[in-house]
Amino acid sequence: MTRSEDVQLAVALQVDFIGLIFATRSPRKLALAQAADLRVLVPPSTRVVALLMNNARHDIDAIIARTQPDLLQFHGDEEAEFCASFGLPYFKAIAMGDTADPLPAMAAFPGASGFVLDGHGAGEQGGSGKRFDWSRLPRDQQTPILLAGGLNACNVAQALRTARPWGVDIASGIEVAPGQKDAAAMRRFVAAVRAEDAAHQAAIG
Repeated sequence: MTRSEDVQLAVALQVDFIGLIFATRSPRKLALAQAADLRVLVPPSTRVVALLMNNARHDIDAIIARTQPDLLQFHGDEEAEFCASFGLPYFKAIAMGDTADPLPAMAAFPGASGFVLDGHGAGEQGGSGKRFDWSRLPRDQQTPILLAGGLNACNVAQALRTARPWGVDIASGIEVAPGQKDAAAMRRFVAAVRAEDAAHQAAIG
């Protein structure tokens, strides 16, 4: 999220998480003042995630102090001890752009509150819109897994049926430009997720 109107719509749609990106190379990167302005628009019912990629410790400290995120999300080469050292729950992104088994990478972060399995390659930015084979998502994991990469309103139901993730993460699939959301696409995506979730809950009784 980079615009107030997009944050306000996401809140109105009652999404679970809103991401504020601080990764240096991301086209969605926010300045601290811009992020702080967006943060005040988010009520406690929606959790704010600060997305990071190899940011320096002092930068992360400043981000936490200024924006008070509920969670951190690490997309770089950060090690588990570093991720856990800020006193906040954290998600760790796992690159799925190759054929490697994600389980060893996940096992290296036993303290993670969740994992984001994304279609980008190792060392690349998330939010690329690259899709991977959804059947590769590990099943029966105790730690929540979010599916990301190449999702949109047209394919998210199939993705949910195939992978059965804990949640889904979307960026480019609801944008007109990096960081600028398409309101109609956002509404369609949320509606598609909720419809499939309701169908699944009805099926399992």
